[in-house]
Amino acid sequence: MSPRTMLQFAIVTLIWGTTWIVIKYQLGDVNPSWSVSYRFLTGGLTLLAWCAVKRLPLTVPRHALPFLFAIGLFQFVLNFNFVYRSELYIPSGIPAVAFALLMVPNALLAWAFLKRPVSRQFLLGATLGIFGVGLLFAQQLSLPGSRAETMLGLTLVIAGVLSASIANVMQASPRALTFPALPGLAWAMLIGAGVNALVAMVFVGPPQFDTAPSYWLGFLYLGVFASALAFALYFDLIRKMGPAEAAWTSVLIPIIAMAISTVAEDFRWTPLAIGGSALALVGLVVALRQPARRPDPQR
Repeated sequence: MSPRTMLQFAIVTLIWGTTWIVIKYQLGDVNPSWSVSYRFLTGGLTLLAWCAVKRLPLTVPRHALPFLFAIGLFQFVLNFNFVYRSELYIPSGIPAVAFALLMVPNALLAWAFLKRPVSRQFLLGATLGIFGVGLLFAQQLSLPGSRAETMLGLTLVIAGVLSASIANVMQASPRALTFPALPGLAWAMLIGAGVNALVAMVFVGPPQFDTAPSYWLGFLYLGVFASALAFALYFDLIRKMGPAEAAWTSVLIPIIAMAISTVAEDFRWTPLAIGGSALALVGLVVALRQPARRPDPQR
């Protein structure tokens, strides 16, 4: 990886490693759909402001709007509504570990729709990773409390992973290269914010807001840094490297998130949880590790 790519990876990893606990402070008096809408309204407007500063286009071709609507629906509506609601039932570090496996559906969907090859090594690592996350989930199910609520939280996480994966693979498709990246991402976020607001208005009622600093500072952080900045860097990685390779960012994110969850939420590390987390991370490294290239005899 080039120094620029390594810096992009580092920034995305550090930001997204902290978002899981920040989301916890978005839950409470405000319905999650309104919180998600505020987040991506902030993110979309931030990106448009950056485009104006850089003198990039502020609009996208009309033919791109249906495609951007689909990305907004899967990435910024379904994905985040599932994630926010999952944290009502399970510790914030658990969804972070589950999202570490985003590379698995990313790779499989890219193989099916974009004809990108999947190696045996990747399949072996993915199997180890899935088994490790399964152990972590089993540990969570064995803790005191409502097993039904825990299962609901885990189901919501899986739905969020699949929704995000569809959007990731769409970003790697040839269609995504037919319009400017940053304006396209900005409008996908704004479309997502609008759909979230419509859903919230229909099912919840008028806009809700919490004046507590932990809430509004949280959605500003999530909107500006975790959405505008991190998604711009991440989708750039997807376009350059492919959806499975860009998922390298997911290797360290769970470690940061679980460490924060241990301190902030008193997450209990049992031998099963330690073993499951370690196995998941080993699987990710195995899956993403590239084989050494043979030297070219002509050089």
